[in-house]
Amino acid sequence: MSCSAPALDRVFLQIGPLPIYWYGVIIAAGAFLGLILANREANRLGMKKDIMVDLVVFAIPIAIISARIYYVIFEWDRYVGSSWIDIFATWKGGIAIHGALIGSVLTAIVYARVKKVSFWQLVDIAAPSIILGQAIGRWGNFMNQEAHGGPISEATYESFHQYLPDFIMNQMCIDGIMYHPTFLYESVWNLLVFAFLLLLRRYNPIRGEIFLSYAITYSIGRFFIEGMRTDSLYVLGSLRQAQVISIVIIVIAVILIVYRRKTEHVRYLDIAEQAKKSSGTGAKKKRKNKKKK
Repeated sequence: MSCSAPALDRVFLQIGPLPIYWYGVIIAAGAFLGLILANREANRLGMKKDIMVDLVVFAIPIAIISARIYYVIFEWDRYVGSSWIDIFATWKGGIAIHGALIGSVLTAIVYARVKKVSFWQLVDIAAPSIILGQAIGRWGNFMNQEAHGGPISEATYESFHQYLPDFIMNQMCIDGIMYHPTFLYESVWNLLVFAFLLLLRRYNPIRGEIFLSYAITYSIGRFFIEGMRTDSLYVLGSLRQAQVISIVIIVIAVILIVYRRKTEHVRYLDIAEQAKKSSGTGAKKKRKNKKKK
């Protein structure tokens, strides 16, 4: 479908010669909101103060670096012969969520061992925050006019897309052609996953299942939405790289859930009960000491 609409300015703020792009601002906003959510949940469960803040201090930069490395590796042809600075130009877009997840999980494993806390407890707390950050972060792709789908037919537009806000569809008008806003499809799916994870933790599942459920549900949505995108890398016939990774993640996550249900008996909210007991024991000791004095 042909169209005509100006693109939104990708620059959020210009400070002298330094441009601050909407892409980075949106990614940072998603990370900040996710951190607030995770920190509040950790405090509710009685974990050590600022344990999630300390984790994020390490996880975010490592996730960004690993996300960029992952993207550059799989899109290497784009950078061959161009300036080496382009490899680091994340403000132009080009970070892969699967790379970010790999970096974040490895960071959490090391962090959990150093702090002597449960890795599964940490990632269970972080899972809703991660998917919320992903839902918000997709709007960075929107500002960059990337991660979109194929052209929209007039019939498809008339039946559905005409009801979407004009600013969304105008931004999907690229070089005179209207494209599917797959960033929006994934953002909405991620918000549904976010709501599901918040509901799941109310049922006090086996420790680790919230994170593994996140991995499964996000990957299901990513598999189908990836099939609509035009910027994918094909690796196995008609399958795209992100689809293959999604399948692998789903299989591994399901196996881990089955295995952990047989071997793990600690539940998500058990740590909160332990914290209450320990705080109650501590309060009793203080009262006894006061009586002795």
